[in-house]
Amino acid sequence: MWGSWVKSRFIRMSFQAPPTLLSLAIEGLLKNEALAISALQELPRDLFKPLFKAAFTGRHTKILKEMVAAWPLPCLPVGALMKFPDRMMLQAVLDGVDMHLAGNFHPRRQKLKLLELRNVYHGFWDISVGPEDGDHIKQTVRERRIPARRHRYFLRQRLKVVTDLCLEQDLEEHQTYFLQWAQERRDSLCLCCVKMKTRGLSMYTVRKILKMFQPDYFEELELNTEWTLPMLTCFSPCLGQMKNLRRLLLTLVNENLFEILATSADTQEKRVTKFISQFSKLHHLQHLDIAGAYFLHGHMNKLLQCLKTPLEFLSISLCKFSQSDLESFAQCQSLHHLKHLHLAGVVLYDLSFVPLRVLLDHVADTLKTLEFEHCRMTDSQLSVLFPALSQCSQLVEVNFYDNDISMTVLRNLLHRTANLSQLIIECYPAPLECYEADFVVKAEKFVQFSSQLMNALRTVRQPGAVSFASQICLQCLQRCIYDQETRLCHCWQ
Repeated sequence: MWGSWVKSRFIRMSFQAPPTLLSLAIEGLLKNEALAISALQELPRDLFKPLFKAAFTGRHTKILKEMVAAWPLPCLPVGALMKFPDRMMLQAVLDGVDMHLAGNFHPRRQKLKLLELRNVYHGFWDISVGPEDGDHIKQTVRERRIPARRHRYFLRQRLKVVTDLCLEQDLEEHQTYFLQWAQERRDSLCLCCVKMKTRGLSMYTVRKILKMFQPDYFEELELNTEWTLPMLTCFSPCLGQMKNLRRLLLTLVNENLFEILATSADTQEKRVTKFISQFSKLHHLQHLDIAGAYFLHGHMNKLLQCLKTPLEFLSISLCKFSQSDLESFAQCQSLHHLKHLHLAGVVLYDLSFVPLRVLLDHVADTLKTLEFEHCRMTDSQLSVLFPALSQCSQLVEVNFYDNDISMTVLRNLLHRTANLSQLIIECYPAPLECYEADFVVKAEKFVQFSSQLMNALRTVRQPGAVSFASQICLQCLQRCIYDQETRLCHCWQ
């Protein structure tokens, strides 16, 4: 009876009454929780979205739980309503999922197929959107090919729960609750994590968490860890299972010198090879960012040979390159369509830059950002790049901070950028003439030469955001920077 009254009342409001009456109807339902729950099976589908949104905002957990269990649309993007992590609201939603799995409610014409916990699809909750939008909502997770070892039909029929995870060493309360809930239900749900970021977690913990989720659904993985090479090698099979991974960021912050010295060259080689071989299984990788991987020295060619698709973004930081490593850059066809090339803290001062020039020739029509920061690049090395660099017409950002370049070569570099009209951000090192012994900045020279270089640039084109910066002062750990104004390090203030 109550359900029939709500249905007829809502139909009349939908066509005759102003929108404010809808708010009054929802308010009435929320005030009478027991009646609202009893009416869910007869509630018009059109009323589910605004009622759920109001119940979520008002923290009516009992109604929320029942609404999740009786949700009539295939998708429930509840993550768009969670402005802040909230254990109580998350628990109410997941309790509703448990009720849905138990099936102890009257089945509606359509059942929930996808619970979206990511912060996406805010437009779904706009009450002005047509009532059928829940049926035709864009697929939030691309269909993945299910491995043959699993029953494909069974996996496709299970309710999908989709999330992103950002896990620190000390997990937050809502994260601990969700992971425990997911662990207990991994056999009855299709658990999908699209983006996962970890910092400071043990290799054992990360492996345990990854096993809860379908590996085919991972698209982004970021590991910031103190793992050693043996740990990374042990973890590598998990990486190889993420066949649809598009973005990988790996930052290693612990270089165990004792372990390196105590390990035989043969054992080290086998470990590096096992780790690198997993990249051959990542057929959709487009973004690769590796920092602190000391073991890549002399092995870059093996890594690049494993790449199966063209990369758009490549960043290598805090390691040493051999000449063969640089040569592999020019030979790898997977790098010939790069949009972003970043090298930072990579020791290059004693290497030939001819392979890098060849690479820049290949990417002249696609490269948008180029960074050679803190690479100890010299005049002769940078000069080798000039012909190719001047042809990179799509460049938007360049960064040459912390390289050992003279005034003459810097001026030549700026003249070579005359055709690079797309440049917006330009970061150049202060010329060598600005320093005394031990790279102590001479403030007057820094301002004088930076001003001259800026004027030289203005003679060839209109600059964007341009800065000239000294190396970091060892006393105050600040730079002297010349852009719109001069900012000297603290030692000169």
